Amino acid sequence: MINICCYILHSEKLGKFYIGACQDGLIERIKKHNTHFYNSPHFTDNAEDWELFIFIPTENYAHAIHLEKKIKAMKSSNYIRNLKKYPELIVKIYEETK
Repeated sequence: MINICCYILHSEKLGKFYIGACQDGLIERIKKHNTHFYNSPHFTDNAEDWELFIFIPTENYAHAIHLEKKIKAMKSSNYIRNLKKYPELIVKIYEETK
């Protein structure tokens, strides 16, 4: 799997999404979220069932961060669900954040 990306996780337990950016192994990153590796009052510490919902590969980490911020700024779980339902929305925000 490509290492540099913006990713969205979903927890069924919480009914919530988590948006992040990664420049290392994503699978390992998800494992860390699920095992409370970050050892702080981190949002993902509230559940152990985080699963990958959306994966958006990027060419560099700066772009991944821009995507993350754009998606977070929408403050909408409906928007996130629509990103999955309508992949053309991902293409649009990908281009907007380049």
